[in-house]
Amino acid sequence: MSWFEPSFAYQIYPLGLCGAPHENDGVLVHRLRKLIDDGWIDHMQRLGVTCLILNPVFDSLSHGYDTSDYTKVDCRLGDSDDLRAVVAACHEAGIRVLLDGVFNHAGRGFWAFKDVQEKHGDSPFASWFEIDWGGNNEWNDGFSYSTWQGVPYLIKLNHHSNELNEYLADVIRGWESDYGIDGLRLDVAYCLDRGFLAYLRRIADEISQKRGDKFLLLGETMFGDYNLWMGDELCDTVTNYEAYKGLWSSMNSSNMHEVAYALERQSGSHPWDLYTGKHLLDFVDNHDVPRIATKLENKDLLKPLYGLLFGMAGVPCVYYGSEWGIEGEQNFGDYELRPALEEPEWNDLTDWISGLAKARAQSKAIIWGSYEQLAVQPLQLVFRRTFEDERVIVAVNASAEPAVMHFDAQSGIGIDLISGQTHDFGGGSELAPYSVCYWKCE
Repeated sequence: MSWFEPSFAYQIYPLGLCGAPHENDGVLVHRLRKLIDDGWIDHMQRLGVTCLILNPVFDSLSHGYDTSDYTKVDCRLGDSDDLRAVVAACHEAGIRVLLDGVFNHAGRGFWAFKDVQEKHGDSPFASWFEIDWGGNNEWNDGFSYSTWQGVPYLIKLNHHSNELNEYLADVIRGWESDYGIDGLRLDVAYCLDRGFLAYLRRIADEISQKRGDKFLLLGETMFGDYNLWMGDELCDTVTNYEAYKGLWSSMNSSNMHEVAYALERQSGSHPWDLYTGKHLLDFVDNHDVPRIATKLENKDLLKPLYGLLFGMAGVPCVYYGSEWGIEGEQNFGDYELRPALEEPEWNDLTDWISGLAKARAQSKAIIWGSYEQLAVQPLQLVFRRTFEDERVIVAVNASAEPAVMHFDAQSGIGIDLISGQTHDFGGGSELAPYSVCYWKCE
């Protein structure tokens, strides 16, 4: 067990939230202080957040994933003192901080690549990239290079270079030493060489031993077997895109069997269940996909969807602004998904999510428990989470009508951890429209 497993994570794309220019203008503006000055850290604390995932904060030419300097805070956000202040304020509020580690590729402004542009094969950093000296590119560099998914300005890093890997290890040690961060989100971890992931694991373990506390590695993965990137010698945990699709799709298609299959496959007790006991990062939206309030065809489904998110196995993550229902569609540049916002807002949905976080925080069964499906219908799903002597039944109704569910509760009475109301399991359990209950069995 580690500090991460009971966490409630919150994701912020700072270049977006803080209103930075889309292209780096070289002007130092202390925008990152907005997280402190405009109440975002207080908002997270009120919401019940215990882990902040900060997307790129280091120097880049545009969106942050085209790094120019891994050791310099992007001037559009501020400087090292600003980042240090934000991490310290989060820690004071009981919130851990993960930074985005973009180690699969760098931008054309990366100082090591600029040295290669100048010196070609004579550059001591030429081995840091996968270069074809017989090729050329649209900038007429006199050579070509491997990229991330064909994006010409995202230059693939060559992790067969020990010098590169040692440099990045020193970068990570510096981030932890200088800012006191608690771990990393590894961008496109599914693209990283497994040998390099194992190397990062050793660096993280070294840091963990020094600090006497887990230095977490969270890998961004899409689909496939997550065990390829997750384990004792790899990432501690990964992003759960597999369940993400089932979460919103089951609501839109009135087919809870879809997400039920994913949950059973991932967390059940059958021999084929892949991730039982592992705490994947669960989410309903993030900086790369449409806002969930846009994705859902019926906004009344937001509450049951978030109720399912906080009741399922794993660590729930909420993307900034989605807790009060802002919308955003995916488009070129994804700027609509990463908007500038002023002070955080609070409404009925935010209040609901805060209540879910409080209910989850008081239940070892929801945090660490096993998963057992009890009943599933097109618009309803009921499952039990069990840890030691605690049992909690999670019941979700995605219908506009009340529903009566019949299942073996193995208990006569339950207390809803969300509302505090007593529930009698005898004669069937009625669920209100668009509702979720977390019944702790007595």
